[in-house]
Amino acid sequence: MTEDGQDYRKLLQELLLAYGPCGQEDAVREICHRELEPVVDEAWVDPAGNLVGLLRGGDGPPIRVMAHMDELSMLVKRVEPDGTLALTPLGTMYPANFGLGPVAVLGFHKTLCGVLALGSEHTTHESERIWRTKPDQGDKALDWPDVYVFTGLTTREIEQAGVTPGTRVCVDRSKRTLIDVGDGYLGSYFLDDRAAVTALLQCAGDLRGGRGPAGDVYFVFTVNEEIGGLGGTYASRHLPGDLTLALEVGPTEPEYSTTVAGGPIVAYSDAMCIYDKPVADRLMDVADELGLAPQAAVLGAFESDASHSKASGACAQAGLLCLPTMSTHGYEVIANGAIPAMASVLAGFLERPRRDAEVDAQR
Repeated sequence: MTEDGQDYRKLLQELLLAYGPCGQEDAVREICHRELEPVVDEAWVDPAGNLVGLLRGGDGPPIRVMAHMDELSMLVKRVEPDGTLALTPLGTMYPANFGLGPVAVLGFHKTLCGVLALGSEHTTHESERIWRTKPDQGDKALDWPDVYVFTGLTTREIEQAGVTPGTRVCVDRSKRTLIDVGDGYLGSYFLDDRAAVTALLQCAGDLRGGRGPAGDVYFVFTVNEEIGGLGGTYASRHLPGDLTLALEVGPTEPEYSTTVAGGPIVAYSDAMCIYDKPVADRLMDVADELGLAPQAAVLGAFESDASHSKASGACAQAGLLCLPTMSTHGYEVIANGAIPAMASVLAGFLERPRRDAEVDAQR
């Protein structure tokens, strides 16, 4: 993989178009496996469904670096007698995060096109489910019991497609096209975490073509991050090394003094754990050395594969590097250079994960 912007954008677009709901990340994993295999020494899929690539390095300690393949999605809760589908979320979001419109219902035998719907605006209090969400009436935030999927099919046709409770429902491909925003920004749903996946793949290629990492690196493309960091925790527990480093989107809000126009975000804590200060400090150093103006952040309502791993005792040390992202868990926006910047910082860290003073103190 080259550093040419069009190359990473082409890969990012391919990843965005691939459906990857929690527990059904196969299509995304196939793309990642294709890109990863040529630039690592070994690649395999572990029992949890994570894709793992090992790039052997020097005699330094092994490090696990993770980006998750799954996306925010929905689950069929029940099939109604009229052929509509009731939903529950897979991950933390509400219907307004996606907006009403086309969805893909990933039946066992056939993928169906449906429409996430609320109902007619031209209704009164007799249509209670709709009325209560109107700002000038019930003024209740739109939630999953208020919406449904219109399929245009009978229950028999739905059954024949292999759609049952538990079937995954995703935002349709027609809403997943990467767009240019203003002067120097990219927008799409599901940059979380496809942008970080792209950066991780680019970093693997850069390390393979460069001087290589200080120690063995396990590139882990994880499953089920959005519902508790399950894949990442499994990998942290079973792969060698003490450090788990996660790549993520990072919120850009005044609350955290972060901006989408700024450099990579280095987290010092989130809702699940305190990240290890030497790891965060070194990430800041590398980004500074590259002239990328890193942004240190203490994150609140945020979790990652690394923080779940550390909070559960599956790893001894954890770090988090983020792409500055506007409207996380919604229609997300990043800077054009955010993905190459993340890849460069990560490569620099893996080449020299400790400050010189720390290395000297251990000799």
